[in-house]
Amino acid sequence: MLSFLDREKSVAPPGYSRWFIPPAALAVHLSIGQVYAFSVFKTPLVERFDTTLTAIGVVFSISIVMLGLSAAFGGKWVERNGPRKAMFVSGLCWGTGFLVGALGVATGQLWLLYLGYGVIGGIGLGIGYISPVSTLIKWFPDRPGMATGMAIMGFGGGALIASPLSAALLDRFADTPADAIVPAFLTLGTVYFTAMMLGAMTVKVPPPGWKPEGWEPKPTATGGALTTEGVSVERAFRTRQFWLLWIVLFCNVTAGIGILEQAAPMIQDFFAGVGPAEAAGYVGVLSLCNMIGRFVWSSTSDALGRKRTYIGYLGIGCLLYLLIAVAGTGSVVLFVAVTGIILSFYGGGFSTIPAYLKDLFGSFNVGAVHGRLLTAWSCAGIAGPLIVNVVADHQLSVGRSGADLYTLSLYLMVVVMAIGFTANMLVRPLSERQLDESASDERATSRQSA
Repeated sequence: MLSFLDREKSVAPPGYSRWFIPPAALAVHLSIGQVYAFSVFKTPLVERFDTTLTAIGVVFSISIVMLGLSAAFGGKWVERNGPRKAMFVSGLCWGTGFLVGALGVATGQLWLLYLGYGVIGGIGLGIGYISPVSTLIKWFPDRPGMATGMAIMGFGGGALIASPLSAALLDRFADTPADAIVPAFLTLGTVYFTAMMLGAMTVKVPPPGWKPEGWEPKPTATGGALTTEGVSVERAFRTRQFWLLWIVLFCNVTAGIGILEQAAPMIQDFFAGVGPAEAAGYVGVLSLCNMIGRFVWSSTSDALGRKRTYIGYLGIGCLLYLLIAVAGTGSVVLFVAVTGIILSFYGGGFSTIPAYLKDLFGSFNVGAVHGRLLTAWSCAGIAGPLIVNVVADHQLSVGRSGADLYTLSLYLMVVVMAIGFTANMLVRPLSERQLDESASDERATSRQSA
């Protein structure tokens, strides 16, 4: 029965419509996107374990670290085995992560929460994240920004569903949120596992040599043509362009994830009249902005260009962080609007980066190249929450409260965004020498295969 998961069994028949693929991708990404609603559980978990914000924030950081590592090391495995098997493994890990995490909460063992939601669930996040993206790029080579936006929009929008759902489950299962975490985790794990299996059973890959009718690949910006399929992951990994994009993604994610991971407590600290229900609603609004940004900005990049799009993400983002630091407490509407725009840039950065990679390195092993780059997300998953939580805990220890817990963090994010802006400005197309070296690699691989 498991042979049904093999790549050969998932090749699309002649005449198959590529528009059936986005729903399968969304089934996975909407499910694993729940990680962005983790802040809804943060305060109840602090109370349940009687610990600090930083200790609970580590759960989220571990899951993001494992996302990047599993994507980096599993990228080639995903390319070899296809999206169906990858989605199945992802769903198994993500659902198991909730079960083990619930066991940790029930027994008061924080390390089990780290292992379950963090490590096991994080592996499911990474494998599930790259498999639909790589597949969609292959189905939509004519519109890669729009294609990746469709899938990654689901990852950003997952919290839009998970945030109110989690809040409702916490309210329904017990008198206090801290006592309702276990049944809430069990329910979410079951629901998401089922949805991801539906996506895995319906996804297909294009047959060898398939391309959209009437579409021909464009030459590179240097005037030459990429190799038949593009640059290998090993060659791409050794280029200056790859590491500049690594810095770009790291900076964009660090700045956005710091707010997202702390969203619910942050708005309550900025504005005394905001309660838990309103904070959960705010998380949902940020998720909506995150989701919309992933589709709108990445689709816009097909016309505007990837580099110019990132100039907007990082340059305007700098100014918006500065505005929150200076005048964020003046108005709830202003705070929500500005952070919403920042999160739309954060989401857009994720959905634009696969197309940026395709533009530079071609479609050959794009999933593996993308997976390697997602190690930037792993590092940012540590750096962003760590900056915000450590600064907030320090400010609490010296008697500060409210918005003062976050002002220094906001200024630090301005610096981070400026570094990313500089790295993006230094990105250049591959040189003729790099293209020639890549062509030599491809010829050598062809001879070895023969």
